[in-house]
Amino acid sequence: MNVLPLTHPGKRRPRLTLLALGGTIAGKANQSTVYAGYQAAVADISEVLSSVPELSGVADIQTRQLFQVASQDMASQHLLALGKEINVLLSRPDCDGVVITQGTNTLEETSFFLNLVVRSHKPVVVTGAMRPSTSLSADGPMNLYRASVVAASPQARGRGVMVVMNDQILGARDVHKTDTMTVDSFKAPLFGVMGLVADNVCHFYRSGIRCHTLDSEFDISETQELPKVDIVYGYQDDDRALLDACVESGSKGVVLAGAGTAAISARLVPAVKDAIASGVAVVRVSRSSLGLVGHNVEFDDDVYGTSSGDTLNPAKARILLMLALTRFSSRASIQACFDRY
Repeated sequence: MNVLPLTHPGKRRPRLTLLALGGTIAGKANQSTVYAGYQAAVADISEVLSSVPELSGVADIQTRQLFQVASQDMASQHLLALGKEINVLLSRPDCDGVVITQGTNTLEETSFFLNLVVRSHKPVVVTGAMRPSTSLSADGPMNLYRASVVAASPQARGRGVMVVMNDQILGARDVHKTDTMTVDSFKAPLFGVMGLVADNVCHFYRSGIRCHTLDSEFDISETQELPKVDIVYGYQDDDRALLDACVESGSKGVVLAGAGTAAISARLVPAVKDAIASGVAVVRVSRSSLGLVGHNVEFDDDVYGTSSGDTLNPAKARILLMLALTRFSSRASIQACFDRY
């Protein structure tokens, strides 16, 4: 087996920027063996870094505490600020890659957003922790170390935004949080991992083929606000009240998380028609979060004017629809985005 060094002989050390957003990796609990009393986003980035002195052997690292929030409190304005900051950093010759630490509850949304708006092939790696820093066997320090190893690797260039958790390298489009508490929560159940990290070595096995980063058409440099997009969950006995409320509150788009292959109940169809007639974009995805939702499968998208969301889960479909609506209004163009990304 060929072991690739972190840097090539005679070349300078990688220079990484670590952006801290808060989350469990910066969290603390009253006891080391239970979650009771646990609070996210308590420790600042200097305290987090002090738990991983080995990072000095990986790269020259600059840090910035960009936010200090639990990830469920992340909002569109956080995403825009983060994306713009990363694009500025990566445009500089003294930044070879970016590592982001944030809470895991919405980590997959942040990583997918960045996958669509980062304007560079330099590595961007998102990581976090399932256990607070005060826990026995806290996973945050190793996750941060592994993420930095990936971001410092020449092999990581051009692969899009990646998530590194539990020694696995996962593509931002494919990653799912699959468990509320276990350290192996993050997986790519449909398409598998992109690679693995063993000691100081990255082993890559695949790259995503959907458009990302420099191939993406989304430019947020002048974007001040993302369109309001909501998610409506399908269930037995659902009615139009929630969808109507979204439209009335000013939603520009709605993701319908339907049962199975994103079926829409007969009770909801009149509300879908009214929403589309009022100019609201409607995208169907599966509440199951896994599997393909094809065009015109179990619902006539061409008749009703809806779009199908491919394999994206509801949260990621919302991210893509928000960005799509910054550029497009026609259903054909929105459907093309879901086919392309």
